Amino acid sequence: MLDLGLEGRTVLVTGATGAIGRAAARAFAEQGARVALAFRYQREAAEALAAELSGPDGGRAFAVPYALDDAASPRWVVAAVEEHWGGLDVLVAAARRRGARRDPHTRFEDVPEEHWRPLVADGFVPAVRTVQWAVAGMRKRGWGRIALVAPAQAPEGAADGEFHAVARAGLHGLVRGLAGDVGGDGVLINAVCPGPTPPDRPPTPPDRPSTPTDRPPTPPDRPSTPPDRPPTPPDRPPATPEDIARALLFLCSAANGTITGEALTLAGCR
Repeated sequence: MLDLGLEGRTVLVTGATGAIGRAAARAFAEQGARVALAFRYQREAAEALAAELSGPDGGRAFAVPYALDDAASPRWVVAAVEEHWGGLDVLVAAARRRGARRDPHTRFEDVPEEHWRPLVADGFVPAVRTVQWAVAGMRKRGWGRIALVAPAQAPEGAADGEFHAVARAGLHGLVRGLAGDVGGDGVLINAVCPGPTPPDRPPTPPDRPSTPTDRPPTPPDRPSTPPDRPPTPPDRPPATPEDIARALLFLCSAANGTITGEALTLAGCR
């Protein structure tokens, strides 16, 4: 069995009450890591998860407030972890605020700045601030792992997709630019990028059979797919929070000794 070397490591997960954050926190706790759960509004949910992950000694997890819109928050959330456990080994930055989507018929040039600015800033700036404070202690100790969860990629042409793409590009640039700077100090940094969620499809009405009965079947000597056209591959299922958590777990483990500066996109998307 692959040893991930996470037993006793200290991990900070921002956005710990979200689906990806919860899955990541559980994955690290299962490997014996101590996990700090950073939350914004859902205190009860964060404290319940901390109680679940604390283990028999009751000291393997705790909840700590974290605000995306407070420039001082990253500093004191990292300080809280370092004071509580004596250091921070792993940062998983999964916190993100989803902005209201614009009317899909609104043109790009008509979107007011007060709408798009939070979409970009909340997807990028808090991660930069938190990485700045986390990486200092990691350098001193000569070991660290950082993983940034980028905004999910929207389907092409989706409203607000361009603004989320800007935030993703900013995180990619941070990862690529910082990897060489901190790599010599034993710190690896990567991004994990969830793919888009498949569009909802309306269910078939109950009084309408899913397969029409008034259409004659395909003759047996005539294949339904022309021989010179390969069959359409089935749609790939979207990555689940647990899939994303497993990727984060490996990238932030001692088993990963070389991968840094990369953006891992899940669900087979660009």
